[in-house]
Amino acid sequence: MSSMEEVWAYREETLYPQLFGEKRSGIYVLDFDVFSSLGAKDIDPCWLHLGVFEFEPTPVRNSWLYVTSGGSTPWETEPGDYDPEDYSWLGSELVIEVHSQPKDQWAIKLLRRLLAFNVLLAHGRFGEDKPLLDYGDRVPMGDAVGEKGAVGLRNVVLAEPKHYPATAQLASGKFDFLHVVGITDSEKDWARAHSSEALVRLLEVHGGFPVTDPGRKAVA
Repeated sequence: MSSMEEVWAYREETLYPQLFGEKRSGIYVLDFDVFSSLGAKDIDPCWLHLGVFEFEPTPVRNSWLYVTSGGSTPWETEPGDYDPEDYSWLGSELVIEVHSQPKDQWAIKLLRRLLAFNVLLAHGRFGEDKPLLDYGDRVPMGDAVGEKGAVGLRNVVLAEPKHYPATAQLASGKFDFLHVVGITDSEKDWARAHSSEALVRLLEVHGGFPVTDPGRKAVA
């Protein structure tokens, strides 16, 4: 029976390198500031072990890839209660891809903020009826999508990945990868009328998915 630490190690040392490559840096952990920026005044210290890995391009992927680690760690479940058919803790990890390594680590900061937001959602900090982040969600991010001063992509949409497995299995349960893509205000409004799935298809046609390019023009 796998302990929480063994589940954690398998995800970071086996699963992620298999999916995303061997060359990486991190983990860039969450801190009190990212939670306080979301209005949280008190947090569980275990949340400060969650973070983000940076993966370099590979022979089969030209992009820099960033992925959270910790959203699927079974923090609140004893090994004897693991259910492989159920979701492990939050049941998701977040991924974003960019064409080149960001100079100011904006992709890491973006995922850290989204992960902290999801943790707070799970613990009722924005109301008990607020669901966790999932496919199709559109989240306003202000100026966080891109280097400082970027104003084009002010939101993200969460999409199901097609170029790597959308769901992964741990001893403690499964989890989904939520692929993060930057979108403009006008694209967010278009998706509200036509659906997030339709927007992702449109972005893919115009080269805006799966890799986020903060400098691109709006497609809707």
